[in-house]
Amino acid sequence: MAASEAAPALPEGSGSAPWAQLDAPARLLLQALQAGPDGARRGLGLLRALGSRGGEPFGWGHVLEALCQAEPVVEGPDCRLELKPLLLRLPQLCQRNLMSLLMAVWPSLPESGLLSVLQIAQQDQSPDPDTWLRALGELLRRDLDIGVSTAGASPLSKSCQRQLQGLCRQLGQGGRRLKLLQTPDPGEEEKEDKEDEDPHWPGKRRKGPEEEPARPEGERAPKRFRYLEREEEGHKEEKHEPESLESLADGGGTLPIKNQPVQAEPSVAGQSLEDAKGLAENLELPKAIQDQVPRLQQLLKTFGEGLEGVPPVELQLLHECSPSQMELLCAQLQLLQLSDTALLQFCTWLLSLSPDLSLSNATILTKSLFLRRILSLTSSASRLLVTALTSFCAKYAYPVCRTLLGPVLQAPGTGPAQTELLCCLMKDEALEPDTQVLMLGQILELPWKEKTFLVLQSLLERQVEMTPEKFSVLIEKLCKEGPAAATSVAYAKLMLTVMTKYQANITEIQRLGLATALELNTTFLRKSLQAALRRLAP
Repeated sequence: MAASEAAPALPEGSGSAPWAQLDAPARLLLQALQAGPDGARRGLGLLRALGSRGGEPFGWGHVLEALCQAEPVVEGPDCRLELKPLLLRLPQLCQRNLMSLLMAVWPSLPESGLLSVLQIAQQDQSPDPDTWLRALGELLRRDLDIGVSTAGASPLSKSCQRQLQGLCRQLGQGGRRLKLLQTPDPGEEEKEDKEDEDPHWPGKRRKGPEEEPARPEGERAPKRFRYLEREEEGHKEEKHEPESLESLADGGGTLPIKNQPVQAEPSVAGQSLEDAKGLAENLELPKAIQDQVPRLQQLLKTFGEGLEGVPPVELQLLHECSPSQMELLCAQLQLLQLSDTALLQFCTWLLSLSPDLSLSNATILTKSLFLRRILSLTSSASRLLVTALTSFCAKYAYPVCRTLLGPVLQAPGTGPAQTELLCCLMKDEALEPDTQVLMLGQILELPWKEKTFLVLQSLLERQVEMTPEKFSVLIEKLCKEGPAAATSVAYAKLMLTVMTKYQANITEIQRLGLATALELNTTFLRKSLQAALRRLAP
């Protein structure tokens, strides 16, 4: 089973999320689980990073207890007040990824807290309970061996069982037959026991000396989690610098660049023939899609000749691609080679597709079309590139925010050209209020640098409508940066913008914090900053 592919329900960050009251490690974990369909893997990576820093062990006991803590919430069309545990107030994607993560790490969890969480998952009384979550909970209960009978029972729904049987039949037609595991027959079990006891039983094959003996119970994780363990081992073999906890939590755009500088060769949607060959070793496009690739390549070439018009029907195949197939398709199309004119035309066609692209495919396309193109800028971006980026962001704000904003701001090679382009994006009039909040949340999660001040000021000039909680986080970060940015003109301008545009939002305690942060300021704007502070006084 896989989590449904949908945009996270609370992309704006933890400020208004159900987990806002938890401590920082727990908030980071739940943000990682909410980052996308691979949230369980991100959660494992985050736990590994927390453990490698030599601090206190992750407080699973407190987290499990908090998940069971009920709080009053308004439910239903009649707006009735009900007590609801935090587990059931989490977004559905986060719930499912959380349960998958618990299945992978349950040996290290306190049993009492885990059983309480499972009980809540199984007793969901909502009008439309999440059967997917219940199925994961049932599988975990079986792993715990807490008296759940498995005879004749399946956590899968009847519809899911029928689909799985159909899939097994289709896969079996190509060679080895596949079938669902059926309830064992007592007679068959007795026969198997006899076979085990008597080595001369007809048809019994002796074990060769080269065969490995079965491992004792407890030495291997359940099969459905071995892929997580293998992926963890693969991460351990890499000798790169560890990712920041923030990047593990938000995923840098769902499909992260694994432990390497952003300007290096991206690990997703490579742009050269060599990349395509490497991907093709592990994946092939379905014939129906592969047959359309030459036509798409020809269309991309004609873009440079000024070809315009309605989107070609071949672009509809983008809806048929899985994320891994989309990576391979982008590699074969070499989207980085498009001119800015062709890029704008291609984006125009993508934006006119109906239905919209899935979140993961839009993320891959965003990275393929824009990331390396932006990082390679040595002078101001062309008007065509700015238009293509802003129009694409207007429709696919979440992929653009997570895939471009953080990686570009944190890239060591980011210079004036990249900063100027991001400022243009922040100032775009088509940027919806929700997108502004999304951008702000992403910037607040990043470590700040000089260029961050410029981009953030461009965004805050728009009078972003943020919650008091998010505004408090903004003021806290501004005050924290004060001593280190005492000589920064960009920081001084940012502070002026905040104290001018958001004067009504600043509390007396926050004003005192801002005053302390500005005491060491030595820029030519010092007098203007002091005047703005005086205007804040009650």
